Amino acid sequence: MARVRRPGAKWWVAAVSVVGLCLTLELPAAYSQQSVAVRAGLVKGTLPADDPTAAAWATAPTSEFPLSPQVHWPVRITEVTAKTVKVRGLHDGTTVAILLEYQDPTEDPDDAAALEFMVGDTKAHFAHGQPMAQVEGGPVNIWYWKNKDGKGSDLGAKGFGTLKPHSHQDVKAKGVYQGGAWKVVFSRPLSTEHVAEDTQFKPGEFGSIAFAVWDGKKMDSGQPKEKGSEKAISSWWYFRADAPPDYSPYLYALLAVGLALGFEMALVRRLKKGS
Repeated sequence: MARVRRPGAKWWVAAVSVVGLCLTLELPAAYSQQSVAVRAGLVKGTLPADDPTAAAWATAPTSEFPLSPQVHWPVRITEVTAKTVKVRGLHDGTTVAILLEYQDPTEDPDDAAALEFMVGDTKAHFAHGQPMAQVEGGPVNIWYWKNKDGKGSDLGAKGFGTLKPHSHQDVKAKGVYQGGAWKVVFSRPLSTEHVAEDTQFKPGEFGSIAFAVWDGKKMDSGQPKEKGSEKAISSWWYFRADAPPDYSPYLYALLAVGLALGFEMALVRRLKKGS
């Protein structure tokens, strides 16, 4: 009897290819932005929203961004203490926490840091949403922390000179000074009722984020070295809160393998009957 040829080998190759494709598709193209992004991973259990030194932060990817003097608006500054800031993010599906870490030789009451976000779909300049060139301007949502206050503030602006606290205060912050560096953690619910004033975080989607740092060391004049518009700032970068795991690629892969096996078995039975 002639040997029955099993044509299913090609189907196995195809099935394995489908699995590989599905696993590849699981990583969205947006991940190419990781090098210029803060990624807030989804955690199970307690979110370290009020502890900048928690062990859980070691599991979060670290991104580092350059800082430079603010020169867009008077009063300007030409030299700043903090040259870079390291940033990590985590969220638990309800609340997001963002950790800043930067060098500062001394701990001072007027040391401060801030995060800035665009609000809504209007493109804003990182300098308080100030209209510039082709950028319409604001609004922006600013999360602010100052050492002597020991808490976070929820602010809004649409250009220099318009900064003011929101009537609602959803932002929390805590700073810890260790070994010549500040670690400051900010936290807030992913979404709020104040969509016209607060940035809203949608897991899986990229948004914009910027940073500011003030060295509050007292000068001979008695004034802080950096205050108000005299500060270290960054440009806009990306921010992304991870979406919950999507297992559908695996299901599609298993379905493809099942269909391939079913087709092969049916084909083999037909060939055997005809032999």
